[in-house]
Amino acid sequence: MAIPDYQFLMLPVLREAARGEVRIGAVVEALADELSLSPEDRTALLPSGKQSVFSNRVHWAKSYLSKAGLVELTKRGHFKISARGQEVLASNPAAIDNRFLNQFEEFREFRRRSDETDEAVSPPQVVEDLSEQKETPDELMRSAHRQIETALAQDLLARVRNAPPAFFERLIVNLLLSMGYGGTSADKAGRTLGRSGDDGVDGVVDQDILGLDRVYIQAKRYGAGNNIGSGAIRDFFGSLDRHKANKGLFVTTSSFSPSARETADFLSKRIVLIDGNQLAELMIRQNIGCRIEETLAIKNIDEEFFEA
Repeated sequence: MAIPDYQFLMLPVLREAARGEVRIGAVVEALADELSLSPEDRTALLPSGKQSVFSNRVHWAKSYLSKAGLVELTKRGHFKISARGQEVLASNPAAIDNRFLNQFEEFREFRRRSDETDEAVSPPQVVEDLSEQKETPDELMRSAHRQIETALAQDLLARVRNAPPAFFERLIVNLLLSMGYGGTSADKAGRTLGRSGDDGVDGVVDQDILGLDRVYIQAKRYGAGNNIGSGAIRDFFGSLDRHKANKGLFVTTSSFSPSARETADFLSKRIVLIDGNQLAELMIRQNIGCRIEETLAIKNIDEEFFEA
């Protein structure tokens, strides 16, 4: 058979996840065998030459299942079925596709954040029927890029939430160093604390190369929906006071309540709040926890060349 599209693969991927914690590479191989793909179909590569078409579509199927909460990312390259996914399998669906996933609030939120308005969301692709194409190629490419980054941001956030607390604290310090804090002395300009007796401060980074000022960090690795309230902001303010610090950064993998943001604006010390979505966006911008997979060059007519 021809290489199936990623939506067709959603149900088979979910069934594989029901076996327990599975490795994505093993799922690719198992499904290739189950679907009796030819050697040519198994090895057909994307234009980048870095990944097979079939593997790419299995990854997209897994990614969309995770956006709907049907599978959970566990450790690097591994995932497992969730309680919701088990309920879906128990209902014996004939197929799972984007229309099916749209019943789940998390998936609708994912679609909203990726600025997709079509009922059937698909991974980046060129519209084959140009007569139905309303967007320009530029708009399609940028829309696809936003969708890829939205999916990447949610995957990054899921990985960070599953990492140990000490990893999260180091991540924040490394992110600030990559943003230019600490000047060129990155080996000495930032460090994690996180020990008892550190007065509620998890890390500190020099604001400049000379260390004339410092930014103290509070890092809370919370799950979605476990929002930070105003009390935590006031506690952090007290910690800054004990350290005789004027600036603080409060980072969480969840969100801040409106009262927490109002409290941060009201207090006399400068406290910047970074929620999970902002954290993921900064990680992508600074290439922290991700890397460039492929660079596309968009070329246009050189008008000056033809004026000579």
